[in-house]
Order: sequence, then C-alpha cells, then structure tokens
Amino acid sequence: MLVCSRKCGGTLFRALFAEVDVDSAGEYLDHRVTQPGYKLEAEAQAEEAAASVTADILCPVCETMVQLDANMECPNCGSPLEVA
Repeated sequence: MLVCSRKCGGTLFRALFAEVDVDSAGEYLDHRVTQPGYKLEAEAQAEEAAASVTADILCPVCETMVQLDANMECPNCGSPLEVA
C-alpha cells in the first residue's frame, strides 16, 4: 500500500520519470506523455539526421568531393556551399 511521505492522506500518486498515475493500492489509473524522455529525443534526432538531404558535390574552394548535409558548408575548408 502506498502512503504519502508528507502524510497528506492523498490517494493519487505519480511515479517519478514514468508519467503514470496509480492509486494508493498501486493500481494503474492513467498515463500521459508530458515531455519526451531522453531516449525518445535521441531517437528523434537520429531520424532527423538520417532524413536530411545529402548530396555529393565538388567544393569550389578546396576542390574536394564532399557530402553536403544540413549545415551547408564544406567540412574541409568551411566555405559555404549550395546545391544547384
């Protein structure tokens, strides 16, 4: 049986970092997602990076073949690049 550490007599409890509501007997009542957890956020960033448009182009400054991604600059010389 769950009991409030402040002895308030409440009957609704929320598990930390789980976003789940349970009653004083520990029975599930409800859940909600209030913010993405760090694992969900990392997965979303990985998917976003994979979905970014990439192209192989020749840098006009250093004349090396580079793969253009979201940052739109040459990783070798730092010059700004654009896809025609």
